[in-house]
Amino acid sequence: MPTSSAASAHRPALSVPPHRRVVAVIVLIPALVALALWALAWPAARTAPRDLPLGVAGPAAATAPVEQRLEGREGAFDLHRYADESAAREAVEDREVYGAVVVTEQGPKLLTASAASPVVAQTLQQAVADPASAAGARVTTADVVPAAAGDPRGAAMNASVLPLALAGIGAGTAVTLLGLRGARAATALVVSAALVGVVAAALAQSWLEAVPGDWWAVAGTFGLAALAMGAAVAGLAALIGRAGLGLGALLIMLLGNPFSGAASAPEMLPEPAGAIGQWLPPGAGVSLLRSVSFFDGAAGTGPALTLTWWAALGLGAVLLAGAPKRRTGTAEPAPGRNPAAAG
Repeated sequence: MPTSSAASAHRPALSVPPHRRVVAVIVLIPALVALALWALAWPAARTAPRDLPLGVAGPAAATAPVEQRLEGREGAFDLHRYADESAAREAVEDREVYGAVVVTEQGPKLLTASAASPVVAQTLQQAVADPASAAGARVTTADVVPAAAGDPRGAAMNASVLPLALAGIGAGTAVTLLGLRGARAATALVVSAALVGVVAAALAQSWLEAVPGDWWAVAGTFGLAALAMGAAVAGLAALIGRAGLGLGALLIMLLGNPFSGAASAPEMLPEPAGAIGQWLPPGAGVSLLRSVSFFDGAAGTGPALTLTWWAALGLGAVLLAGAPKRRTGTAEPAPGRNPAAAG
């Protein structure tokens, strides 16, 4: 009589009829393509300022025409009013606004921060400086917080999202497929993320000179972002099985990557993509990296908490799934002993 393992070896791999498998492939592939195009092409094709924080400084009578012109672009800017240039500069350095228009006796002056986003700085020049110059006013521009000299266009910052996403997905997938559980899985995720942070900081700062700031703070930011993504993937897999690997990859790669705002800014993406992106690890990681690298940590508390929550929840799920389960029911008889027959 064949054993159960031998019998199972002759069973078909899938119990689904072949024609249904064909239909599943035909439907699934176009659906994935549509999802990828929606997630990747939609934000890129609809990039424009939406409630972009912008400061206006100077006497109320002098700033009224500027405010009226900016408010004419409905929904584009969220204006913040400041008493003078000093207060406006401080707001830019604290990441309260992306830039500010200062009205002076010599003419309007535009303050930008290309470190926050070179795309936004260029957008502000087009929205503020170009119309004023066309009207005959002389506009001066000052970059309050400039981007790194080795990466003036922020290309390295944008390119860092994909490798970190791949590292996180890879770590979570490896831990799951290798059968690591509990404390071993959590340790592997933490150590792997720490090494990713060191390697990323060595490449981005020490070699490319594209990300300034304290070296260990930058390495810690890279590592925390990688840990948040890896723990999220491994945690979902621990909770719902291997389907969690696909769900985690979907959240991080198809939503978190294009919705991160790394190429421009969250306020430049169509709603609600920008807001969703900041609640996912890739977007929070980019925001925290900008704060740590260029702004002395200003406005970094929110992104840091977001990454911490993802990491903590993911590691918690991994540890919970690997915890030993209590035995329930009647105890099994000791091996080699048979219960005596009644009667």
